[in-house]
This record gives sequence, C-alpha cells and structure tokens, in this order.
Amino acid sequence: MRATARRVWPAAAFAALVGLLLLVTWPGTAAGTRARDSSGLVDQGRALFQTGCSTCHGTNGGGTHQGPSLIGVGAAAADFQLSTGRMPLDQPQSVSIRKPRRYDHQQIDALVAYVASLGKGPAIPKVDTKQADIAHGQVLFSDNCAGCHSATGAGGALGPGIAAPSLYRATDTQAAEAMRTGPGPMPKFGPDTLSTRQVNDIVKYVQYLKHPEDRGGLGLGRVGPIPEGFVAWIIGLGLLLLVCRWIGARE
Repeated sequence: MRATARRVWPAAAFAALVGLLLLVTWPGTAAGTRARDSSGLVDQGRALFQTGCSTCHGTNGGGTHQGPSLIGVGAAAADFQLSTGRMPLDQPQSVSIRKPRRYDHQQIDALVAYVASLGKGPAIPKVDTKQADIAHGQVLFSDNCAGCHSATGAGGALGPGIAAPSLYRATDTQAAEAMRTGPGPMPKFGPDTLSTRQVNDIVKYVQYLKHPEDRGGLGLGRVGPIPEGFVAWIIGLGLLLLVCRWIGARE
C-alpha cells in the first residue's frame, strides 16, 4: 500500500505541474491577461486624462477651442509631448517648449495607452542604431533637418514666436517620434517619406551631434559660422592692435 502511494504522489505532482504550465502558457489565457492589463492601463490613463487634459482637449479627447482633438494622433505623439514635458501646458495659449515632466513613467504609459485607444495613429517607434549608417544620416539630416535645427543640431529661431529646439536633450525615441508626428511647425515624415532605416540613420547622426569631434579647434558652442567669424574678428583685430602698439612703443 505504501509503495503504491509513493508511485502515485510523483505522478500526481507531475500532472499538476504540467497543468499549471499549460494554464500559464496557453495562448488564450495569456491573451486574456494582456487584454486585462491593457484595459486597466487605459482606464488609469482615462482617469488621469479627465483630471489633467480634458479642460483643453475635451472629456473624450475630441478637442475644444483651447486645444486640438487627440483622436487619431497615436501613441507616438502622446509619448513625445508628455515625455518632453511639453504637455500639459500651464496656459492654453502658451508656447509648448521642453520642460520637466509633470507625470512619472507609469502615468505617461497610462496616458499614452488612453490616447492611443482614441483612434489609430503612429505607434511609438522602435529605434535601433546598431547597424545605422551615420554618414547617410548626415546627408539626410542636412537635407531635411538642418534648415531649422541648424547643421549642429543646436536649433534656432524660425520667426516670431517660432523656434526649432535644440536636439541635444532628445532621446533616440523622442527624435524618431518627432519625425513621425511632426510636433508644432515641424513637418511630419511618414514611412513614405523616411523609411525606418533612414530614421535610424538620422537618429545615429543626432547621437553624434551631442558629442562631436571638434577637429581643428574649439567648438565655440557649435552654433554655426557666425559666432565663429565674430570670435575670429575680435581675436584677430585684438592681436593686430596689440602688435601695432608694441611696434609703436619700440619706435
């Protein structure tokens, strides 16, 4: 009797373990768990949205006279605006600029999930620069980005109240999100304009701009040829004046 019990218990334990593994890994169960998790995240985001965003964007995200509709903007646009602190605004008509985030990462994920549920739009890009071509990225950046963000990525004024921001603080994902969603006056570069590989190449070059090799001298803030020429004139003229004074003193 005892020998039989010894044989039954291992078999029962093995069967229970197999059943547990099937329960955990069964596709329907996993999908159901993910669906519940996703639904919970959306619900959390909806609550945050009603508190911090609905005044300008409407209770259902359809927009008001103080803010645009968010239906169909996608996860990428929401993540960019929230992760860079551009949203929410202190005043509805104020300029959207980069500032410290108002929400933590978990809250941002929830808000992004809710905005994404309002309508189909660009997803958060998956950036991979391991195989990116930095030389090709420089060409693409010069053709599509340097006109506003400057050749060094330092940004600059575009007109009254309009400025292209510096790219030095942008993460890889934020740079890709900006290209895909076109925040503010920036044009939108969809997949038909820039492929995923081209976006990766540009991001790779933006990475380089944050810590470039200043060959041939000081970087001088890397804000372009105008300050470099100004410094050259000041130093050059200053040295010439000193030389002239030294010569005059000797005579």
